[in-house]
Amino acid sequence: MMVIRAILGAALGAFLIAGASAQDGIVLSGGFETGAPDSRDYARLLQQVTKPGARPGPASQIRGDDSCRWANDGECDEPGVGTGACTSGTDYSDCWRVMSGVEDDSCQWANDGECDEPRFGTGACTQATDATDCGAVSHLRFQSDQCDTAFNGVCEDPERGGNGACEARTDRADCFTRDRPLTINDHFFGRDDRVLMDTGTFPWSVIGYVTFDEGGTCTATLVSDSVIATAAHCISEGGRIQADGEFTTGEGLPGGARTARVVDFLMDPQWNEEVFSSGDDLDGTDWALLRLDRPLGAELGHVGVLDLDRASRRQRQARLWQAGYSWDTGTNLSGNTDCYILDFYRDNTMSHDCDTTRGDSGSPFMMRDGDDWLVIATDSNFRSNPNGPMIYIAARSSRWAGLVEDFEAGLIGNGGLRLAGTGKPGALDPIKK
Repeated sequence: MMVIRAILGAALGAFLIAGASAQDGIVLSGGFETGAPDSRDYARLLQQVTKPGARPGPASQIRGDDSCRWANDGECDEPGVGTGACTSGTDYSDCWRVMSGVEDDSCQWANDGECDEPRFGTGACTQATDATDCGAVSHLRFQSDQCDTAFNGVCEDPERGGNGACEARTDRADCFTRDRPLTINDHFFGRDDRVLMDTGTFPWSVIGYVTFDEGGTCTATLVSDSVIATAAHCISEGGRIQADGEFTTGEGLPGGARTARVVDFLMDPQWNEEVFSSGDDLDGTDWALLRLDRPLGAELGHVGVLDLDRASRRQRQARLWQAGYSWDTGTNLSGNTDCYILDFYRDNTMSHDCDTTRGDSGSPFMMRDGDDWLVIATDSNFRSNPNGPMIYIAARSSRWAGLVEDFEAGLIGNGGLRLAGTGKPGALDPIKK
């Protein structure tokens, strides 16, 4: 963990030096100046920096200035070659290498064995200045799978010789290959095996996302008529509980998506932000139940919950399904239909081999028991691994499986949404993913 934290600390420092500021809508909480930044801090930064989506267009000439608000953030934002967040000619320093095809190792962190480009890596280097370390993924720069027909095996990106059914740069898996090296955001096991789920059919119809009033989204799942399960780190910011938000179901339902407001929350009594953010000891407490103002499950149904501590050996070895609203699939629900538990840990966590990425936090890991779908865990974070790149961690549902009924009835919970004072036990902060 110390190596990762050191690198990410440098990444955050480089980002701040590059010109990120409060006026850009970036608030870096957690005391980076007095403590060592880690992967959780980098994740917080990723959640808080939001840019307009890429819009294909003609590349500008390789000249201009840095007048765009996103200039000097290390990522090219020119239209046609970058994210499209800036107008042509206003993000010169970040874009001139990408636009001219000149990739080099001019970054101070180049040739350290880790990609430091934004999105793919730590973000410590400007794009195209860490060529040797990022070579395996540089061709995927600005590519996503946000097309509604992504993962269908047919290239439909007009820029890649496809039939044009998808917008440019939104059909990555079909137009390149599914081979995926590990990156700081994308936790794939050498290959992206995800598929798009039909949100008009159960149980995918009851897996939605919470859009929080203070910004950011996380995946969540209906586990009763009016209770959804997600990750604890999703409902906090700067040491304060920020669970206020709106839950939205899958858009494929007849009549469109259903929505409901979050009105209460329940968290693990052992949760402690400082301990959780500084190590792995409290990973098993990274869960949260949110109560809604409408019983959506009465109309749509809901999945069940299985306590793995009481499960049979057969159930523990069963096939897993996982689905979440990943950063690279837009409003489409993507997930895994054939992955497995790798190991159980005494801290109420488990490791898995499901392909997950940023945005999947809070997403459900489910098993089938006949016609029943059962949540056994929610997506949490990743740990360093002496025998490989990372260990991918989910918080098992054992700690909250028996609390759903009482929480729905209002017998337990916080009695409504209110902010917790900074520093108190139970104060939260988004971390780890």
